[in-house]
Amino acid sequence: MRPNPKGALLALAAFGVYATHDVIIKFLGSDYSAFQIMFFSGLLGFPLIALILLGDRTDGNLVARRPWWSALRALTAVSTGAAAFYAFSVLPLAQTYAIFFAMPLLITLLAIPMLGEKVGARRGAAVCVGLLGVLIVLRPGSGELSWGHLAALMAALSGSLNSVIVRKIGAEERSAVLLLYPMIASFFITGATLPFVYVPMPVEHLALMGVIAIFGLMGAQLTIAAYRIAPAVIVAPMQYSQIIWAAVYGALFFNEFPDHWTVVGTAVIICSGMYIVMREGTPAVSKNSPVLANKSRAETGLMPRISLLLRRRSD
Repeated sequence: MRPNPKGALLALAAFGVYATHDVIIKFLGSDYSAFQIMFFSGLLGFPLIALILLGDRTDGNLVARRPWWSALRALTAVSTGAAAFYAFSVLPLAQTYAIFFAMPLLITLLAIPMLGEKVGARRGAAVCVGLLGVLIVLRPGSGELSWGHLAALMAALSGSLNSVIVRKIGAEERSAVLLLYPMIASFFITGATLPFVYVPMPVEHLALMGVIAIFGLMGAQLTIAAYRIAPAVIVAPMQYSQIIWAAVYGALFFNEFPDHWTVVGTAVIICSGMYIVMREGTPAVSKNSPVLANKSRAETGLMPRISLLLRRRSD
């Protein structure tokens, strides 16, 4: 099989695994807080991450060269995870993904002041159209907007900010620093909330939190394999396949069926996001390519970013 189709298939498999990961989060979210799920899935997944980090043979220490930016990035990772996990637990899967798909639009906007990115009329128009799609999904004024909608928007915004920060400081910081700080922050912050939110768990639910960690790592490894054999403009759009998984899983397990306006708004968001990805892949259009540099899903402090794992392996 040629590299591009093979990379696309690996990416489709990765995002299928990620969608299954999110279904488990939604299932557990009916009984446990987002902080409890994050703490135990992160705790159970850390031995897997430690094995990966042991392969880093580069000299240096774990002191951040840009401490304030590194601290802000760690906080945005934790807030993204908490908001996303809560959104999955209370919103329909398809609607949650639709809002998360606004991340390329937000990354494009944030890259203007933070990276000095110049956004031309075409990409600017695509951002406006995509944000219109978000409004179609949310339909403010036609129904009650919940805390879940606010959480999904917060996850998209903080995840986008996290991605741009990595792009800003990534060349200066060691991969190990960028990998570890969000996970350490997630462990301590979510652990501090446990006395207030902890609910006793049966062993099968604890095992499911371990499955979340395993699926997160599986999705990451499949995505890395996809990016190693195919260009970003081929792999990145595959993330939108999650909306198909959301529709199937939502109907099968949660009796969820996206309404007409959610489908329309999602289509608008996907089209604008794909246009931005394709434009960034065109030479001389983007100096920083902030969306393509994002590589994969928003960082939650539980699993390393795909771009950092790719960079670490090439160091």
